[in-house]
Amino acid sequence: MTKFLPGIILTQLVMSGLILMAVNWSNDFQLIIVIAVIALLTAVLVAFWFSSIARNISIDEQSLIVEKHVQDRENLIKEAEREKVGVLKEKSQLQELHAREREKILLDAEREKASVVEKSYQKIEKETKKAHSKANLKVGLAFSATVAAAGVMIFSQLITIGVMVLVASGSGLSGYVLRARHERIARKKQLLLTKDK
Repeated sequence: MTKFLPGIILTQLVMSGLILMAVNWSNDFQLIIVIAVIALLTAVLVAFWFSSIARNISIDEQSLIVEKHVQDRENLIKEAEREKVGVLKEKSQLQELHAREREKILLDAEREKASVVEKSYQKIEKETKKAHSKANLKVGLAFSATVAAAGVMIFSQLITIGVMVLVASGSGLSGYVLRARHERIARKKQLLLTKDK
């Protein structure tokens, strides 16, 4: 899974830097506590990041399964059409009756196909909204915890580190909000395209 590789490398780099800082300044107890808090926040943020990546992979797989289901259904309908055409050729005296039945079956199949596709997309949209609302709550909690930790750092006279944590958490939150907005717009466009078909 190459999607997780940047996060793993980034986490290892951050943790290595924190370990080096802890080893070099191990006699300052307050700095050790700050390093431990930063390590904990990094682990929490990376966990949320990986959770979001895994959720997106799951949603993509569900979309592929729905598309495959629709394609299989179309193949079955095409096969049924071929068999009906063969029967129509063999029984020429019933040609008009069979043609009407075939048109009726095709119309019903198209209606059913459109209904199945619409229900599938509605279900996927509902699950996606549900997953995104959970992710938004988790990210909001993580951001609040980060801001609180930065406030504690600022009050404990670690102003530079506190401001850096505030800036980093604000940047992360704005990136998350922009990505969520982009995905929402893309989903709406996809939904409009599928409804038009």
